[in-house]
Amino acid sequence: MSVRVVIVDDQGMVRTGFGVLLNAQPDIEVVGEAVNGEEGLARVAELRPDVVLMDVRMPVMDGLEATRRLLANAAEDAPKILMLTTFDLDDYVYEALRAGASGFLLKDASASELAEAVRVVAAGDALLSPSITRRLIAEFSRLGAPRAPSRKRLDELTERETEVLALVARGLSNGEIAAELVVAEQTVKTHFGRILMKLGLRDRPQAIVYAYEIGLVRPGD
Repeated sequence: MSVRVVIVDDQGMVRTGFGVLLNAQPDIEVVGEAVNGEEGLARVAELRPDVVLMDVRMPVMDGLEATRRLLANAAEDAPKILMLTTFDLDDYVYEALRAGASGFLLKDASASELAEAVRVVAAGDALLSPSITRRLIAEFSRLGAPRAPSRKRLDELTERETEVLALVARGLSNGEIAAELVVAEQTVKTHFGRILMKLGLRDRPQAIVYAYEIGLVRPGD
């Protein structure tokens, strides 16, 4: 079954180019396009895609606001949002991840990078490059004290789950965490799945944000 994609971008060349590249993949189908966030919301409601490629900066309604609205009361079948940006260190990184975006993709990504990014987020994983993770950490450093008022939900985690969450927040992949803890990678995936369930989080970006906001991990750790 193909991954259904909607492209939301105010640049026609981007929509056309990405559409051609993605439709050339046997397992991906571009089912619709939109020129701004407002139109994007309507297209997503109508077409119910698996993944939305969402430009950050657009007229009428930008990608950040559209993402917030799409995921504010997200059902289980809500689409994954992959933000499109011209610059790796976009000012919107932090807020977009807090809003529930599953990752970021540069507009100059190659065909293989684009297709793989769509597959990754469709599978429920996050697409966070090391530079994006560093940007996120820098933002928390700038903000100073943790913003979340309570660590209560953290008490529901086991000691090992808390350890895994801390390593995720430091930007380690599942494979790197497995090596660090001397366990199988599948064991890490199982722990992380339980972490998301217990904390009511959607994905890796939200877990990273949560860990920093409650002070489990601090910039520079």
